[in-house]
Amino acid sequence: MLPLIVVATPAEAERLLDLNARVVVSGVGVVAAALATARALAEQEARLVISAGIGGAYPASGLRSGDLAVSAEIVQADLGAWDGERFLDFGGLGLSILPDSPHAGRFVTWASAPEVARRAEAHLGPMLTLNSVTGSAQSAAALERRFPGALTEGMEGAGVAHAALLAGVPVLEVRGVSNAVGPRDRASWRIPQALAATRRGVAAALEVWEERKG
Repeated sequence: MLPLIVVATPAEAERLLDLNARVVVSGVGVVAAALATARALAEQEARLVISAGIGGAYPASGLRSGDLAVSAEIVQADLGAWDGERFLDFGGLGLSILPDSPHAGRFVTWASAPEVARRAEAHLGPMLTLNSVTGSAQSAAALERRFPGALTEGMEGAGVAHAALLAGVPVLEVRGVSNAVGPRDRASWRIPQALAATRRGVAAALEVWEERKG
């Protein structure tokens, strides 16, 4: 039973197709990722789901282009409501993403994540999912205040994690850093380096899974 890797784009999938895993391209965004993951798990069971791809790193994380992040937690960071200048998450609102139990969109990740991070020489910490990419230093700083220790920003992780949770399968997010979160400066993006880092992280996760699956 192979692990399932979910990526947003064909370019991200291309670097992973030779690994011992099933790779699915979901399309971009939380909804696309959740639907693709749920469909893939319905078609074929897996004992580990990995959300993989490139992403931006928050300034305080210490991550630079070409570095690697592994999830200690996956957070759907824009799930909530604004009350003037104050953001209320689902916990504060008394709402849940699940029909029968409290859940504020903060997903526990695979217990072996620390070992994956160690082997891949990656940073380990919370990874945020948003429906819109952050485009200013002020917005990036506000997210860092709300989620201390946040490493990276992506658009699919929480969708993959939600589908994995419903299926009862452990989940992990792995992101190679292509740029800093904040003002868009495409000239500074390092896509090839980020893709290489992503592959390194996924390969480490598959190595750990292979050792521990029994």
